Amino acid sequence: MQVAVIADIHSNLPALEAVLEEVGHLPIYCAGDVVGYNPFPNEVIALLKERRAVSILGNHDHAVISGDTSWFNPIAAAAIEWTAGELTPGSRDYLRTLPKTYENALYMVHGSPKSPLEEYVYGDAPDYQLLDMFNSTRRDVIVLGHTHVPFIKRLGGRLVFNPGSVGQPRDGDPRASCAVLDTEELEVEIIRVAYDIDAVARAILDRGLPQPLALRLYGGW
Repeated sequence: MQVAVIADIHSNLPALEAVLEEVGHLPIYCAGDVVGYNPFPNEVIALLKERRAVSILGNHDHAVISGDTSWFNPIAAAAIEWTAGELTPGSRDYLRTLPKTYENALYMVHGSPKSPLEEYVYGDAPDYQLLDMFNSTRRDVIVLGHTHVPFIKRLGGRLVFNPGSVGQPRDGDPRASCAVLDTEELEVEIIRVAYDIDAVARAILDRGLPQPLALRLYGGW
């Protein structure tokens, strides 16, 4: 069976819409950070609910509902505080229901199994770190988010990957990033999708979010 795997949407509705159009009617799995940075939190949550996406909690999601921005930089903290003021009661309830991990045929976590909301794991992580994740989760497929940088890595017959960020890529490619996973063959493909960055940048500025959040979308950083 094929499924679409996404992460780090960060309230970027046009990017999410473009990705969902690209993957068609595949089931959607989201590795956290539904909100933050961009100006469409309620719309993104409504679309995920409409698509019955399986989603988990990210660090920005947690900060929005907890109010704790103590370990965020000033720009990220400003976006979190703005988002908290924009959320409808229904959107806030949705974020509160998100678990920190999803454990079924695959194991999905925003950061890492050891530190679900905080740890950054990149594609150049040493094999021993990845082996420790496989041993602790007892799963053959692990999905990570948080870094906004896609990667695919195999160890033996096991697979760990990050689909990259839908809403704020940081690998130098401004296109939205997602993945399609074949859960039987354990094959995964990273897919990049163009979207209307201008529309998001204008909305960021119109709604009073920090200007650098608009500028960075064009460079994918």
